[in-house]
Amino acid sequence: MTAHVEVMDLVAQMKAAEQAFVLATVVRTVSVTAAKAGAKAIIRPDGTIVAGWIGGGCARGAVLKAAREALADGEPRMVSVQPEDLLAELGVKPGEARGGIRFASNLCPSKGTMDIFVEPVLPHPSLLIFGASPVAMSLAAQARQLGYHVTLAVPAADLVAVPDADALVDGFAPGKLHQTRRFIVVSTQGRGDEAALRAAVTTDAEYRAFVGSRRKMAALREKLIAEGVDASAIDRVKAPAGLDLGAITPEEIAMSILAEITVERRRGQRAPNPVANS
Repeated sequence: MTAHVEVMDLVAQMKAAEQAFVLATVVRTVSVTAAKAGAKAIIRPDGTIVAGWIGGGCARGAVLKAAREALADGEPRMVSVQPEDLLAELGVKPGEARGGIRFASNLCPSKGTMDIFVEPVLPHPSLLIFGASPVAMSLAAQARQLGYHVTLAVPAADLVAVPDADALVDGFAPGKLHQTRRFIVVSTQGRGDEAALRAAVTTDAEYRAFVGSRRKMAALREKLIAEGVDASAIDRVKAPAGLDLGAITPEEIAMSILAEITVERRRGQRAPNPVANS
């Protein structure tokens, strides 16, 4: 088995295990370089190269820096490691980016050039749904189509149909979840609202929402505060869940919730509208 095949086998294993990593690929070399075009390496979030090779210290620092940045924002990068005299001819400084390429200086005696594509591979975002209401079931099905890893937490006795979910938890204690971006929706709609909401506010997430009216949420808020739940944590729960699209059916309500989650998920990633800025 070649090193390339071994790297790609590990890529498949890490993706299946929902692990975050970077795949760095040498796409071009000029003159003498330690690694050649096609060389690949897998880099973990802590900077460890767990498989493959893309050269020695001449490129490692620049690639590891780009890997950290790529894992932080989810965007791929191109890194061009060149000797200083070539960078001067191009009129760029080490660390400067131009045309989507980040330039770095090669201080090794070889004086070669390497272009490395740095691609982040991130776990699927996680959607944790409490409840088995019609909205919850529709939300699970729609979210899976959009690439979310869906966990449905609900007492087994409340299930009336097999849910379209990646994981099913009996009750409102979700247990160990994937370490990835997490979104939570409570859609119990009268069956365990209080217990589900209590679990939701104590589970790490960047978005939490409750399917129900403001009046119902206010009543639950008072109960939970009386039980010792932190008021500020409850106040971070969006209620009612979803964008105001005039939704009526469970499917439409689920769609409005996913639209709101998408806004949160893509915040900071949307490119400026060239028409609006012209």
